[in-house]
Amino acid sequence: MQLPNTFDTLIAEANKLDLYKKLIFQLNKDFQLANIDLDFHEDVLPSSLKLILHETVFKLIQEKFTEYLNLLYIIDVSESQVKALDGDDVLKLSENVSFLILKREWQKVWFKNKHS
Repeated sequence: MQLPNTFDTLIAEANKLDLYKKLIFQLNKDFQLANIDLDFHEDVLPSSLKLILHETVFKLIQEKFTEYLNLLYIIDVSESQVKALDGDDVLKLSENVSFLILKREWQKVWFKNKHS
């Protein structure tokens, strides 16, 4: 599996395989497991998804760092990938982490679809 390297590529791939709603469901499921109050509607526009996810990750980093780390653990975002990001600019960091979250969730959805 070749992972997408941009948000737009990821969304295009999810739509092409008709897995966008499953991606949203997986995000909602993992955020609920992490006890983070975020619930995307299944018909959320990709632009809104990106903005709300970025905003949520930014707030978690700034205000609830333990919950942020717990979320990354539950989603199973690669620790080495997060550590490789530049942490000087929290806004940029939260944007990059949001994409890592989406990529990991996309992997889960893709594998479940491929092997079920």
